[in-house]
Amino acid sequence: MNEAQQLEYLINILEEIVNIPSPSGYTGQIMNVLADRVKEMGYTVENNRKGGLIITVPGKSPEVLGICAHADTLGAMVRSVTPQGYLKFLSVGGYMMQTVEGEYCRIHCRSNGQTYTGTVLTTMPSVHVYNDCRSQERVVENMEVRIDALVNNAGDVEKLGIGAGDFISFAPRFEHTDSGFIKSRHLDDKASVAVLMTLLKVMSETGQQPERTLKLLITNYEEIGHGASFIPHDIKELLAVDMGALGEDLTGDETKVSICAMDSSGPYDYDMTNRLIRIAKERSLDYAVDVFPHYGSDVSAALRGGNNICGALIGQGVHASHGMERTHEKGLWNTLELVKGFVGIERIKE
Repeated sequence: MNEAQQLEYLINILEEIVNIPSPSGYTGQIMNVLADRVKEMGYTVENNRKGGLIITVPGKSPEVLGICAHADTLGAMVRSVTPQGYLKFLSVGGYMMQTVEGEYCRIHCRSNGQTYTGTVLTTMPSVHVYNDCRSQERVVENMEVRIDALVNNAGDVEKLGIGAGDFISFAPRFEHTDSGFIKSRHLDDKASVAVLMTLLKVMSETGQQPERTLKLLITNYEEIGHGASFIPHDIKELLAVDMGALGEDLTGDETKVSICAMDSSGPYDYDMTNRLIRIAKERSLDYAVDVFPHYGSDVSAALRGGNNICGALIGQGVHASHGMERTHEKGLWNTLELVKGFVGIERIKE
């Protein structure tokens, strides 16, 4: 695969997986799709007990390097049904209600396996009716889902099979612009999953072998804090490929790979972080070193879970994270190249 083919594969699989609903706790479908793609490449894949994936790639050395990305996303869960037939919900993961107001969504029924569409609205959704609609506080208590079905009361909703505990997923609205931007919900962290799938594709098609045995972890509870809280015991170093936060006094942007030196869980491993910086320089990558005070990763969860590892964090710059997100082809490419350099895979231009 030349560079153009690698980037094409990355963006195509990213579009495929962002369109698979997978809020934390509802990730069975995306894990099955990813497992099938990995098996087609000839690699061993297994599930941990939480439903995440463990992909093993034999290396030149038996020493094990772990690399993780998470396939779970933000979403919601039905809390109750109003007398008028609307759905009250609670958020799955952390986001501002303003970012989902007016968004199309799907309701995934536990009782019968059906899926219904809907729209997230405030309880005062029209300027033609409500005096206080503009000033109404955008908090979860003031939000509800309007179902695209002929329902007039809670009984009608119950007949559809919709009830408390059903998952709600938000429409991603994926777009790849002529200028190279990728706009979509759920780039956190499906963009990084696509990066790791492209890494596997490159190794599979070129026959290149990593310096160390790889265990790639695709986790499914990162957005609620415990995605990689337990990892295989033979992993010595764990690299989280997630996203680079952008804004305020940060130096990253959508075209760069961000190397996080510290986040809300504390500093990342000094030597691993320095190694990543050195590799980025050696490969002439556009990168930034930043500190993210409102951020945590799967490495954070792994360390809090008591795993005896060193950890580091990188990722493509993502603007408006946990909102209407955007990154760029260049940011994805720089992230892929940094991961390849870290595992010992050569750059192939032709």
